[in-house]
Order: sequence, then C-alpha cells, then structure tokens
Amino acid sequence: MRAVLTWRDKAEHCINDIAFKPDGTQLILAAGSRLLVYDTSDGTLLQPLKGHKDTVYCVAYAKDGLWSPEQKSVSKHKSSSKIICCSWTNDGQYLALGMFNGIISIRNKNGEEKVKIERPGGSLSPIWSICWNPSREERNDILAVADWGQKVSFYQLSGKQIGKDRALNFDPCCISYFTKGEYILLGGSDKQVSLFTKDGVRLGTVGEQNSWVWTCQAKPDSNYVVVGCQDGTISFYQLIFSTVHGLYKDRYAYRDSMTDVIVQHLITEQKVRIKCKELVKKIAIYRNRLAIQLPEKILIYELYSEDLSDMHYRVKEKIIKKFECNLLVVCANHIILCQEKRLQCLSFSGVKEREWQMESLIRYIKVIGGPPGREGLLVGLKNGQILKIFVDNLFAIVLLKQATAVRCLDMSASRKKLAVVDENDTCLVYDIDTKELLFQEPNANSVAWNTQCEDMLCFSGGGYLNIKASTFPVHRQKLQGFVVGYNGSKIFCLHVFSISAVEVPQSAPMYHYLDRKLFKEAHQIACLGVTDTDWRELAMEALEGLDFETAKKAFIRVQDLRYLELISSIEERKKRGETNNDLFLADVFSYQGKFHEAAKLYKRSGHENLALEMYTDLCMFEYAKDFLGSGDPKETKMLITKQADWARNIKEPKAAVEMYISAGEHVKAIEICGDHGWVDMLIDIARKLDKAECEPLLLCATYLKKLDSPGYAAETYLKMGDLKSLVQLHVETQRWDEAFALGEKHPEFKDDIYVPYAQWLAENDRFEEAQKAFHKAGRQREAVQVLEQLTNNAVAESRFNDAAYYYWMLSMQCLDIAQADPAQKDTMLGKFYHFQRLAELYHGYHAIHRHTEDPFSVHRPETLFNISRFLLHSLPKDTPSGISKVKILFTLAKQSKALGAYRLARHAYDKLRGLYIPARFQKSIELGTLTIRAKPFHDSEELVPLCYRCSTNNPLLNNLGNVCINCRQPFIFSASSYDVLHLVEFYLEEGITDEEAISLIDLEVLRPKRDDRQLEIANNSSQILRLVETKDSIGDEDPFTAKLSFEQGGSEFVPVVVSRLVLRSMSRRDVLIKRWPPPLRWQYFRSLLPDASITMCPSCFQMFHSEDYELLVLQHGCCPYCRRCKDDPGP
Repeated sequence: MRAVLTWRDKAEHCINDIAFKPDGTQLILAAGSRLLVYDTSDGTLLQPLKGHKDTVYCVAYAKDGLWSPEQKSVSKHKSSSKIICCSWTNDGQYLALGMFNGIISIRNKNGEEKVKIERPGGSLSPIWSICWNPSREERNDILAVADWGQKVSFYQLSGKQIGKDRALNFDPCCISYFTKGEYILLGGSDKQVSLFTKDGVRLGTVGEQNSWVWTCQAKPDSNYVVVGCQDGTISFYQLIFSTVHGLYKDRYAYRDSMTDVIVQHLITEQKVRIKCKELVKKIAIYRNRLAIQLPEKILIYELYSEDLSDMHYRVKEKIIKKFECNLLVVCANHIILCQEKRLQCLSFSGVKEREWQMESLIRYIKVIGGPPGREGLLVGLKNGQILKIFVDNLFAIVLLKQATAVRCLDMSASRKKLAVVDENDTCLVYDIDTKELLFQEPNANSVAWNTQCEDMLCFSGGGYLNIKASTFPVHRQKLQGFVVGYNGSKIFCLHVFSISAVEVPQSAPMYHYLDRKLFKEAHQIACLGVTDTDWRELAMEALEGLDFETAKKAFIRVQDLRYLELISSIEERKKRGETNNDLFLADVFSYQGKFHEAAKLYKRSGHENLALEMYTDLCMFEYAKDFLGSGDPKETKMLITKQADWARNIKEPKAAVEMYISAGEHVKAIEICGDHGWVDMLIDIARKLDKAECEPLLLCATYLKKLDSPGYAAETYLKMGDLKSLVQLHVETQRWDEAFALGEKHPEFKDDIYVPYAQWLAENDRFEEAQKAFHKAGRQREAVQVLEQLTNNAVAESRFNDAAYYYWMLSMQCLDIAQADPAQKDTMLGKFYHFQRLAELYHGYHAIHRHTEDPFSVHRPETLFNISRFLLHSLPKDTPSGISKVKILFTLAKQSKALGAYRLARHAYDKLRGLYIPARFQKSIELGTLTIRAKPFHDSEELVPLCYRCSTNNPLLNNLGNVCINCRQPFIFSASSYDVLHLVEFYLEEGITDEEAISLIDLEVLRPKRDDRQLEIANNSSQILRLVETKDSIGDEDPFTAKLSFEQGGSEFVPVVVSRLVLRSMSRRDVLIKRWPPPLRWQYFRSLLPDASITMCPSCFQMFHSEDYELLVLQHGCCPYCRRCKDDPGP
C-alpha cells in the first residue's frame, strides 16, 4: 500500500472537521469560524461560507435527517459528562456518544440509554472519536472507539468488547472507516494518518504532516483520503493497493484484506485462508511450500500430506528477521531474496548460504524445479541477460543475452526452448542449445508454455489471447488480463486481483498439423482437448494417410469398433508380409462407402476379383459386370448364379433381416435375429433404432438378456430411458456396482436394489454388510434381526469387543426407530438403554477376557483394576451371556493385591469361594487366598475413588454401585482406562432449551456480582437442587463450583439444575455435551479440572482422557468403542 498526494492547501485556522458531499464531488471543512468548500478533483476552493460568529467544530451533509422544519422542537436529553463525539448506526436506530469521562453511552432514537460502556481509564482516557462500521456484510454493528488513553477498541451493539484493546502510542484525534468498512483511518498527536485493518492491526502510513491531525475522512466509494491538521493544512491522498501474490502450476496464493493469504487450487477451485494478523508484504509458493513475508519475520508453511489436492497448510519454520527485498522466492529447503541486483539464498533457519551479484537490475525470477536443495532458478535482467542459477551452486549460467530488457520468462517442458517478453512487448522464442531465435510475435505482456505439449505456448497482450503451435500462424481470441500458466487445454489468466482458468479449444492447431500430414503431432494436440467431431476427422485423415497407429488411437477415443476391426485386420495382414498400400487404402475406402474409389484402387493393384466380390456382396450387379474377366465364361456364370441365388433365396434369414430393416419392419427382423441367437445383429439394430421406438428396443433388450448379453441389454434399456428395467437387469445379473451407481442418481429405486442386495449378502454369509444394506433400504426389522444374530455369534465365539460394537449399533438402530415411529417410542427407548448398557459391559469385559486368556496382557494393572470394579458394580442380577464373574473377581483380586488394595482382594477371594472355579484357575485362587492373609487388612488410599461433586472419598467396594455414597452423583468413567473422570452432569432449568443453553454458554460474558443461594425443592418423585438468582449471586467464585459444596440430606439423588445466569458464567471449553438425537434430551457435563483435557467421541459420546483417545485412534485408525474413523464427521 502506498499513498500518493493529489493536492494540498492551507487554511488560516485549525481544521476541526471535514465532510464529503454524498456523491464525493465536493468537500466542506470547518476552519475557525469559516466553512470552506473545495472541488475534490483538483483542490480548487469553490467558495468560503461565512455567517458563524464563533468557531465551527463540526460539519455534515444532510442525507435523510431526523429533524425537519415542520417539527416545532427538538428533543433534548441531559448527559452526565461533556460529549466529545457521536456516531449513528447504519440503520439510524442507535446513537453512540463518546464522553470526556471515558464513558460510551449507546442510546435509541428516543434518547433512552440502552448500553453504558465504562472504559478502564475513566476520566483519564476521554473518548475522543468513535465510528460505527458502515459495512452491510457484518453480522453485528461494530463500534470503533479511540480514546486518549492511547488505545483503540471495538464493541458490539450489546456492549460486549471484541478482542483486546490495541495500544497506539499516541493520542488519537480522529477515527473513520475506509472503503465500506474494510480498513480504519486513525490520526492524532503522531502527526500522521495511519491505515489499520478493521481488527486494529496497523498496515502503514497514509501521510506524514507537520502538526497534529485533527480530522480525516475517506471519499465515498473511492480510495481517496482527505486529512485536516491543526496548522490548517488540508491534504488529499490517493491510496494505491498493490497485488501481492504467487503462482506455481495449479496453486495460486494472493493477499486478501492486507493481513490474510488465500491459497486457491485452480483445478479443483478449493480455497483456504491463512490469517497472519499482520501486514503481508510478499508471498511465494512452490510445490508443497508457502512463504509469507511479514514486517518482522518470514513464515514458511508446508502441506500436511503429499496429496496433490491437499489444501491444509501448517507452519514449518519461522525466520524472525526483518528483510527488505523486491521479490521473494521459496524452494524446498531455501528462500531466495531479490534486492535490486543481488540474490540471497537463505536456509529456513535464516542463515545466508549463498549470494549472487548481477550485472543489472533483476526484472523477473522463477523456480523451474529440480531436486530438493538443488532447484534451478530462471532469472531475467534489465540489460537483457537471461541466467539459470542452481541454489547449491555459486556460479550463474548465462543462457543468452538480448538487446532489450526482460519483462517475462518461461521455459518449455523439456527445457529446450525459452520464451521471453521484452520491454517492447515482443515475445521472442529461442532455442536454448543453439541460441537461435526461432520466431517472434508482437503485442505480448506475458507468456507461458504448455506443460503437456512441447511446441505450444500462449501469450497475452492488447486484450487478446494468442495461442501458437510450432511455426503455424497464431490463433487469437479476446481475453482480459495476463497469462500466467498453460496446462493442457486450460489457460490460467490473472485479471485485476483474481485468477481464473480458461478452457480453450485446440481444434485450430490440430487442423494445422493435419494439413501438413503430421498426424502424430495432431494427435498430441487433440489429447489436450478437442470435440468428438475433431477426433473423428483426425481418425479418418490418419487412416487415409495410412498412419494406422494414430488412427487406432483416435477411433478408440470415439469408440468406433467398426474401424478398429478394419485396422486390426490390416495390421494382421502387414504382419503376414503384405505391403501393397493401394490395397489397404482400397479397404479403407470401401469401409467409408467410397465404393467406386475403392474399386479403382483394387483394379490398379491387380485385384479386380476383390472389386467383383465387393459389388456382388452389395448386390450392385451392374457395376460388378465391369470387373468380369475378358469374356471368361466361368466368371460370367458365377455372377449370374449369384444373382439368381439372391433372387431365389430371398427367404434366407440374414438376407431377410436386411430386407426387413430396409422396409422398416424392425420387430420381425429382431425376432429372426433373436431366434437364431445373432447377438451382433441385435446390437447393431438396437444402436441404429431411434430411442422413441420403444417396442422394438424393448424386444431387443429382452432377447439380449436371454442370450446372456447383459451389458448390451443395459445399453438398450438406457437408450430407452427404462430405468426400472435397467435396475431389475442389474439385480438379476448381480452387477451391484452399476446398480448402486444408478441408485445414487435415482433414489426412488433404492428399495429395488438394496433389499435384493442384502438378501444376496446374507445368502453368502456376509451378514454385517447385509445389515447395513437392510438399514439403508429402510428395512429396520430385518436390519435388527441380522444385528442380533451377529451379536449372539460374537458372544458365542468370545469376540466381546465385536459384541459391544454390535450392541451399540443395535441401540442406535432402536433410537432411529423410536425417532421415526412414535407408536414404538417407549419400547424402543427401553431397548436402547438396555443395549447401551450391554455394550458398555461387553466393552469392558473384553479386556478382562483377554487378560485371563492371553499369555501377555496389553493393559496396565490400574486399568484392569478399574475395569473389574466397574463391572462388579454394574452387573445386573442376571449376568449377561458370556460374561464370567469368576474371571472378573479373579482379575480384581489379582490386581488389587498387586496395587495394595488388600482388603478388596480379601473380599474378592472370599466371593470366589462361593462360585464354581474352572480347574485352570483353581491353584492360582487357592494360593492367592492363602498369601492375602499375610497382608494388612486395609486398602491403599491412592486407589480410593473421589467424588468430584462433593469431594467424598468412596470405598473401593460400593454397595450402591457406580455412584457416590454421599451425594449419589453417578460417576463418569473413561471408556479406555475406566478412571473416574472429573465431570459432573448438570440439568437445565425448566424452560431453557438446548439451543438457548448453547448460546448462553458460548457468550461467556462477565456479569455484575450476584448472590448464589441454594434452594432444595422436594416432591413425591425426586429432589432438585436449584440455584436461586439474587443480586449478589455471582461473585469472584464460579457459581457452579460453589453450588456443589453441600451435604446430602436424604438417600435420593439430587441432580444439579442450573439457571441461565449460571450457564452464562460457564466457559465453553469446560462443558461437554452429548447431543443425542430426538426423542432423547441432550446431556451436559461440566469439567471441574479444566487443565486436564477430556475428549468425547462425537458418534458414541463415550468419554476418554485426550491422550488415551489420541493414542487409541492412532493405533486402530478409529474410535475404540464405536469404530468411527477419525476422518468421518460426527452424527
């Protein structure tokens, strides 16, 4: 950004205020007691206005004012302090007042104060200037505030501050928005006007003055700024914003809003924004690297992966140094700084490795690729010299020297040719090896070689795009902007601040090559992008030119099997030794229907018999007679016989088919072909028929299906548009991929596809896939039956991890049914909770089973100890199938003993004595029972679980189950380590919806101090502990935490119920929410140890310690509970 002074004038008095006429043509300013009117175009003083006896402090042009002469009086309102500045919102509904005592008052049109904002500095920081953002795109009205505490701040209409205060280091006297709210102008005691982003990041200086800047304004809908100073100086500037960007192949990076960088993928049209929060000075991009120069540092980014379409960048290195350079280039391991005549190569750590000094100013630089750390640079100088530099070599290689300065450069894909645009707008193309000038073209401002074709380049200039292939004439079309890349048939064009991909046809250069019979080159051009008609023309021309290889490729492209068969037969004959090109060309002409030309070539090559056979087969007997031998009676007799046979054997099936087709009786022709099993003829007839002839096409498809040609039958159904028959065909022939593709395009056929597919999967013992297919088809009953069978099998086979997963899937399907069918809601919800509980039990028991059965344990003793306790407290009276209490108690006893919980170990061994013990555990249990008696009769205090609600230490063996013995608060367990998590579940006060709760938690607004009191309400069914809001409800202490400190009075559980005030006090990062789908309510949990991170799976809502969850996801690639892949979105 740079500011250009347009005009300047000086008045006799201080410039107190400035206002533009709404159309921007005139400028009015207050100087002392006079008003001066200027022409903004050239600074001419149009007229001075007199009439005021005292100093004029403020001026404004009328737009749609709030007061008119018809009103007899204007309403007045008292203010607690002197008002220094004011500003209306865009809609004119609210007025913000800045006062001398540091208070901002926001009032409505009636003068009623709605919001009062007290600045920290108070009367020591008078509010000197305020301004509402004029942008219509902002969701909220934003107020910019400048005070003499030397700070600038931003507030919403509600009074909530946006971000933090920005220090200015000077006393601001004026603040205004520039270009529809994108930037801010600030001036004051620093004797200059500075440009800031709308977030308060300083970008640069607009203009330095000799005295305090008292006022500054932006000209409406333009990039002009006027500045008024204390000494009476009026300065009018134009702000010019330069384009900062970088391009490498299909990735384009450019600066946006001065502090952001947007990277655009030109092929996929994906964009990603990188927020730098500082002025972006230079950008460079290369392969997977991105370099951004900021005022005091350079940031080096890299892609997360090697995927060509990946758009996720992360910071690789930071070079904390201030650099001054004209151009910036990034390579795999280096950055290159261009400073006038000098190039510097720096490592990513900021160490200078090499430096090159040029003879002249560097005008152009480009990375042309190479191995990492050894990339090549193409450099163009003002003196016309063109160099190639390798970043690992001190010596530059001179490619060539021309008389004029270099403006743009590019090298062909094979690096054999060099295209140069000089200062005379001439495009010159050189052979790099011989230094020979191959050709030159006028009116060029940029040039680019095609990355896929060596002989094609394009250049732009004069509002035209020029495409040149080899030495052929230039093909021209209109195009605004600069060419920056050429890939295949796409040309990348930069126009103003945006880059676009232009698809250009390659027909013209292809026909140039065809005119010169250069078929291979024409085929290379066609591969870049031409129409099917062009492909067929290329194929025919190449075939007539006897370039069978090119013709074959072209016919494959247009899928012409007929000509491909001809080429194949000719190639076979050439392999057998035939070399007569006239004979080959005659066959080509006969296929093209040029029978007379073919007959002449047959005759010239000495094969009149082939011409005779051709005419005879065509029933063109009159022409066939011309090729009879000189009165040879045998040949004459043969011709007469064939003609007679044709007339006599008109009922011969194939001939009859041809006759029927000629007569338009397609149905009879199809019946004959179908009865005789002539698939080829049926296909030919079907392709020639019009799609409106449904009856013959349907008959064709029926016969093709019977004759085991489903592919051709599908082609016929598709031509008819009979999608239902096509679906049935795919299902009957078990062509599932085609059926699924059709179902995606036409969802109405999903039942017709997925139900047979699911049945087929079930018949082939692929039950899990069958369940998903039934579910997708909406057959919930069958889906649940398959899942139940899978679950039973998993339990029977001791695959308890799979059993847990299937029970979880069963529960979610029950929830889906409850949501879809209100009649089954209660039943399905009951099953949902039952299956969820079973899933938790089997998930935990899987570790116990592995520990007791496998020779080596993969779990820590603490984890096995916690799982055993969890299961022991959670098991119902009727133990679920497959779960062994012996294994649970044995594991608990063994781990309790190892961890010092000797009392619990004694209890476990005592319980085992009353159970049937398998023989393989008998000795271990007996030995443990004896050895535990030598241990103390107490448990280690480190193992005692703590209730995070009431801070009560709970016994290791809890008769109440997995709840606190004091407050009855249920414990929340980690689904991996089964530790008690520092979470407390709370409930919303009646009348608060989930959406409102989320919005209140997200606000996190500080409120005045209030009183937090507890009110315990008892009814017949439950007890509820409620927070009563009073004026002194919330103090410095967290109201939620304060609420948890109480003594449980009864034996019933008292849930934590929170009000709106408590929700506002919560931090979003401390709250976890299980967002169950209807008809379930959401569950809310508050973390009491915010520093200890907890992760909740967004699919199954199981809680984990974050480190454990990340490790498990890395190991398994998915959630260990619900097997949701890490890249899958949540429900």
